[in-house]
Amino acid sequence: MPTETVETLIVGGGLSGIYAAYLLSRRNKSFIVLEARERTGGRILSHEHHGFFSDLGPSWYWPAIHPKMAHLIQTMGLKGYRQFEAGMGCFQRSNGVVQTVGGYATEPRSWRLSGGMMALITRLREAIPENAIRCNHPVCRIEKKFPGAIVSVGELEKEPWARFRTSKVILALPPRLAAATILFTPNLSHHLTQAMLKIGTWMAGQAKFCALYKEPFWRKTGLSGQAFSECGPLGEIHDGSNNNGGGPYGLTGFVGIPAAQRNQQQRLTGAILSQLATIYGKPAAQPSTFFYRDWAQERFTATPFDQPPMVEHPYYHPPAGQTSIWDGTIHFAGSETATQHGGYLEGALTAAERAVMTHIVEAVKIEKDALRIGDEIK
Repeated sequence: MPTETVETLIVGGGLSGIYAAYLLSRRNKSFIVLEARERTGGRILSHEHHGFFSDLGPSWYWPAIHPKMAHLIQTMGLKGYRQFEAGMGCFQRSNGVVQTVGGYATEPRSWRLSGGMMALITRLREAIPENAIRCNHPVCRIEKKFPGAIVSVGELEKEPWARFRTSKVILALPPRLAAATILFTPNLSHHLTQAMLKIGTWMAGQAKFCALYKEPFWRKTGLSGQAFSECGPLGEIHDGSNNNGGGPYGLTGFVGIPAAQRNQQQRLTGAILSQLATIYGKPAAQPSTFFYRDWAQERFTATPFDQPPMVEHPYYHPPAGQTSIWDGTIHFAGSETATQHGGYLEGALTAAERAVMTHIVEAVKIEKDALRIGDEIK
């Protein structure tokens, strides 16, 4: 099997991996992105309907506390808009009774991206050579080979069908997913492997829906679209409408029941629409279109460890406090390895910047050392 050689290999084509590729591309560095899915974006997924893109993954960013996201969106020529929150909210008790409650605006204010979050991936990709991104390339093995590593593509239980030799690897995957799906040779330490497995993947146990309508009937009755429920199947709902004033208008949110109980999508969809009708009125049961994504069923996002629901946002950090391993051959990226804003899109950018800049600084140092040694020999 022929082995392709590249300076830097990025494993994972989500925001962190694509942003790392963008940063390397701007510096004219040699790299390849290996993405297991047939598309890039990772947990960013925006379905289109009549020119509007509904986010089934990350939906919001907060410019007041996420400066990297705000700056990147501006740099890419994209525009954001505030989450619609005007009006009253709803609260559904465990007995199914719906109460109208005072609405409130989130603080800091939540923003959505025009064109969906996928617009950011699309714009970043425009600055990356097309042949540098390889979809349908699941990494199954990473073997340390001085100086660098051999990265194999395929299924763990089968012979790999592609192989790459590289000086550096940017592992832009959730640590838990990497530990569960990639065979490392030599073995990672027990302490590091356990640390990687214990870092929960944000959104991996979640399921999300978007229901789109021609009219914002809930707004006409003074409702913001915001609702919380104790009985489900939905636990949290928000207005997920277009910002152009002409629709489509939407309701979006999260399923509140555990992943193990979400195995019959058709029945669950019916229950979701029934609940929307109970909260917002009969028109809510007849959307123009309905999108649903259960991330717990995505094998390139979730592992069996991600099935139990998270009860709070984890404290994210590099696994076992290590930002790189194998003498700097592998650099951890991915939002879950960020020291700040872990799990958020801001964290994905922070981790990617750290991995890329550390790699570049190390490369410059090695080059300077080589020149110094050369001068000494002379």
